[in-house]
Amino acid sequence: MSQAISAKDAASLDKDLMEAGGWSLEQLMELAGLSVSQAVWKLHPPSAGKNILLVCGPGNNGEKQLQFRRSEQQQQQQPNKSPGGDGLVAARHLAHFGYTPSVYYPKQGKNELYQRLKTQLQNLSVPFVDDFQLALKTTDFLVDAIFGFSFGGALRDPFGEIVSQIEAANVQVLSVDAPSSWDIQNGPPKEGPGAKFMPHALISLSAPKPCVAFYRGRHFIGGRFLTKDITDKYGLDLPKYQGVDQVLEIGVDAEGRL
Repeated sequence: MSQAISAKDAASLDKDLMEAGGWSLEQLMELAGLSVSQAVWKLHPPSAGKNILLVCGPGNNGEKQLQFRRSEQQQQQQPNKSPGGDGLVAARHLAHFGYTPSVYYPKQGKNELYQRLKTQLQNLSVPFVDDFQLALKTTDFLVDAIFGFSFGGALRDPFGEIVSQIEAANVQVLSVDAPSSWDIQNGPPKEGPGAKFMPHALISLSAPKPCVAFYRGRHFIGGRFLTKDITDKYGLDLPKYQGVDQVLEIGVDAEGRL
């Protein structure tokens, strides 16, 4: 059994991967997005409906507006990996998988990485939608790639309203790393947007986070690139992935362990 990893350790794990492990931010984002897209395939194959709406959170330019648990030094060195970027990558893979993805991206990243991800989607004719309410009504499945493990504090505009609309929508949702609005340690907020948000599925990237103790739904893990040194350092078990899959459906106990 592998204990859930804290937000601080999750950020440290990413740092270890990029420094000691030799991984680039782009590689980690690519693998995360691929994992998300494979989880969508397992949850909602194209035969169940091809319209997939990916709601992507702020890129590097939006991070100062939110209370992210990142050091100033990390922010200055490079754009931070975010679920929003993972969502953009996932949208590209889903287009190649035969889906019809669309992206709602209200706080777009301005750095080169996010611009390149956006260009890749435009070259595949993946639309960036402006009318979120209409997109929500017409989609077959939704990917919540807004905040992830590094979110803390209160929701700020426009994300409070976005979460409220997702919460009230009659559509299955896959959340990336943590349901948006949830505190990474303490789960859903006691009131306000997200208080009753329980997505149909959750994908934990690299390792589950403590909030999985509050989660009730289908749970996947993605991170088929971690080495034994990393898993030993953070007390993780390598899941037994099947075939060429990048994700594995798992369960959690009351203490948030795999």
